[in-house]
Amino acid sequence: MMQKMGLLVAFLLIAACSPSNQQSPLVFEDAWVRAMPPGSKMTAGFGRLVNTGTGEITITEWTSNDFADVSLHRTVNQDGVSRMRRVPELSLSPGDEQVLEPGGFHLMFMRPATGDRRTVSLTVKLSDGRQFSFDLPVERR
Repeated sequence: MMQKMGLLVAFLLIAACSPSNQQSPLVFEDAWVRAMPPGSKMTAGFGRLVNTGTGEITITEWTSNDFADVSLHRTVNQDGVSRMRRVPELSLSPGDEQVLEPGGFHLMFMRPATGDRRTVSLTVKLSDGRQFSFDLPVERR
């Protein structure tokens, strides 16, 4: 009986330490995607990316099963004209956050797959190879 109890305790300790139980260090709070008008070929995504981990993270790739292309952009004012510039990667130190909002940093979702959707899948890949997925609600704002 004592051996069985010891094995159970050992199993529970191993399970508690497994990577699958770790919380993602990247949180996407208040995330949403702008609803697309009929016939539109692109839309934008917003929210707040937060590094809740203990190490720096660098996002190097954005993908979605719902769109052919996803990229991070930043709106800049150049000579009195607003322009969007692609941002190749985003680094966040522990505790840092990056707000994605209209007129600033934002995600561009281009060339949608067919079909009406209420959510958009988003996967981000970090420079160390880790990937995290999020489901963003589609909203009219």
